[in-house]
Amino acid sequence: MPYRTVAGRGQAEIVIRKSRFIANVAPVTSEAEAWAFINAIRTEHKEATHNCFAFTAGGVQRMSDDGEPSGTAGRPIFEVLEKQGLSDTAIVVTRYFGGILLGAGGLVRAYSQAAVAGVEAAGVTEGIPAVDLRIRIDYALLGKVQYLLQQRGALTLDSQFGEAVVLDFRVRAADQATVTAELQEASAGRIEVEEIGTVLVGPDLRPIHR
Repeated sequence: MPYRTVAGRGQAEIVIRKSRFIANVAPVTSEAEAWAFINAIRTEHKEATHNCFAFTAGGVQRMSDDGEPSGTAGRPIFEVLEKQGLSDTAIVVTRYFGGILLGAGGLVRAYSQAAVAGVEAAGVTEGIPAVDLRIRIDYALLGKVQYLLQQRGALTLDSQFGEAVVLDFRVRAADQATVTAELQEASAGRIEVEEIGTVLVGPDLRPIHR
């Protein structure tokens, strides 16, 4: 299944019966990054009535009504993430109360609409998570390693030839454990695999636009 996340940060505002709902959306790669984003929005809007949020990051999911009636804010925001199939995304919807009560149904609709508008402002990108790896090998192993990487569909990024060969290459994140194990087996445990980066890619393992 393709990986979907927001393309960047986005902000949108809607006004419903004099209450302002401001959605801020951002891509996040970890729970710590999600909390940092949420706390930054809380600080920016510390005078707001509520700062409700939902996020999914690194397999962790969290949501908060921040004082709104239970299930009327965090859950609707999170359902926007689910319906759009978004991963590694945080949404904070800030409310400045306008003096008119909306009722539970009205709150659910307002927070959902604001979250959708925020995602639209951020844009959505789709791709495959991949990881960039580096290995240092003896020349005697070069042919075997190159064949193994070719069989696994790896993309070679860089090759340096000195006393040993240093290869930088990219594989799908889902294949990382398998490729690492196969390299260890092929070298009798002599190859150390270093992770040097992660990236969202297309089918050819080239980075997609973020």
